[in-house]
Amino acid sequence: MEYDPSDIPLLIDPIRRGAADVVFGSRLSGGRAQRAYLFWHLVGNRFLSLLTNVLYNTTISDMETGYKAFRTDVLRSLKLTENHFGIEPEITAQVCKAKLRIYEIPIAYYGRTYEEGKNITWRDGFKAVYVLLRIRVGA
Repeated sequence: MEYDPSDIPLLIDPIRRGAADVVFGSRLSGGRAQRAYLFWHLVGNRFLSLLTNVLYNTTISDMETGYKAFRTDVLRSLKLTENHFGIEPEITAQVCKAKLRIYEIPIAYYGRTYEEGKNITWRDGFKAVYVLLRIRVGA
């Protein structure tokens, strides 16, 4: 339960109103409760978000968020092949490359420690870079 289910109505509201195609819940934009979590995870996430922004000319603050909402037709149009943590950059890269209307909503985040079950490691960051670049160059 790193994410708060009470944020879901906020996440889908821009889609419901017809303003967005995709909505990312941002753990990094402030305004919602945040558990202080691991420094190097924050650095890695900011680096991956910066790389996403450079490659796809966008301003996403939290590309690795686990809270994403989509219009149904958008979700069905994605050609997803990645598994594990590679799915987050694959989704992000595809929606950015398609130039969809992406909104961000601040969300609460209660990050876990490795002892509490956190699974992502620095190796997943290298995979994310590879996926972002692969989709950007069209391979």
